[in-house]
Amino acid sequence: MKRLYKLLAPLSASLLLAISAAHAEVSVPVATDLQQDGKQALSRELPVLLTFTSMVCSYCELLEEDFLQPMLLGGEYRDKVIIRKLEVGYGSTVTDFSGQSIAASELSDRYRVFVTPTLLFVDGNGKELAERMVGINTPELFGGYLDNCIETALLRIRNPGAAAALHGCQLEHAANSDTIFRTAAP
Repeated sequence: MKRLYKLLAPLSASLLLAISAAHAEVSVPVATDLQQDGKQALSRELPVLLTFTSMVCSYCELLEEDFLQPMLLGGEYRDKVIIRKLEVGYGSTVTDFSGQSIAASELSDRYRVFVTPTLLFVDGNGKELAERMVGINTPELFGGYLDNCIETALLRIRNPGAAAALHGCQLEHAANSDTIFRTAAP
């Protein structure tokens, strides 16, 4: 048994290091040119998941490490959504969906984003498609909510007639839960 352990221990350590390195190499692309991202979204018929974050936000780190990075690493969302993050504050700028260069904080104000993290699900023109997700309150349920919003946004792009009857990715019993969600502005 000791011999088997001596043989497997280095292999296990190598495997863990490889997995950790692969996970660390994946980063959520920063939104720099939303007009380009929008064109890509329109041509591929995909929504854009625009995540508003802050450098001093521990929940933003949790969102990125536990949800967004694994989504990118796994590849299963490649044909479902374009993921971008936008750090508000610190003087960063972004090209908006119309091609105008603006401060990230101004884009945040346009979408009335006041809390980080906030996730918006928009089309290639920047119009919200599904209910936004504000904050992370129940990490064990968050992935399911996120998937529902992505599916709602994707359906609204690919089948607008059928999606007209949808009410977003709203939770049926949200009134009885402490999950933080806010309905998107029309």
